[in-house]
Amino acid sequence: MTVALCLIVWNEIDGLKHDLPLLDKNQFDQVYCIDGGSVDGSRELLAEYGIPIYDQTKRGINQACIDGAACCECEAFVFFHPKGTIPVQDTYKFRALFEQGYEFIVGSRMVKGAHNEEDNKLFRPRKWFVLFLARIAAMLFKREGNYISDVLHGFRGMTTESFKRIGISDFDRSIDIEMVCRSYKAHTKRIEFPTTESARLGGETHFKALSTGWQTLKYLFWEWRRKD
Repeated sequence: MTVALCLIVWNEIDGLKHDLPLLDKNQFDQVYCIDGGSVDGSRELLAEYGIPIYDQTKRGINQACIDGAACCECEAFVFFHPKGTIPVQDTYKFRALFEQGYEFIVGSRMVKGAHNEEDNKLFRPRKWFVLFLARIAAMLFKREGNYISDVLHGFRGMTTESFKRIGISDFDRSIDIEMVCRSYKAHTKRIEFPTTESARLGGETHFKALSTGWQTLKYLFWEWRRKD
């Protein structure tokens, strides 16, 4: 099983400075980046580390991931957002699971042994919303196989054939939950493993909570009505 690491980047210089020195590229058969138009030095730093950069063909995180899958030369890929929030060594855990036959793998902040950024707080609105969405997605689309609890985490991997089969849309900001819903519909063999999340090292999130949450709910209604 050949496995690629696809870095999804848009102005992530602080995270890249933290993550790239920790990355062992020999763990992968291909390492490359999809860049959404960085102007903060991210591209230059990636070039220093010898990581090929492919320009995103259209705006939006869905398109970034579609482009990432299209540029993959391996049998499977891992999407990783280098923000300094997820342990780099967790990217190495995907290969063994792919080799066990799993087609869709999620690094989860919600399962036993994981840690979410909000877990040290009494009030955890973001975590609770993710768990709520996971229940809705499973209720609407899951008929068999493993349940995915972290439906809004971009740290995930898939076989290239499975990604082609599920038919990701260009619905804005739906990619994370859409991969889950479509994998349910396609009966894709799937699994989660625990990871830990910490706060961003710098920069602002590209996905504001309220607007992204509303867009996700609209996507679920759209997917429910989708014919295929």
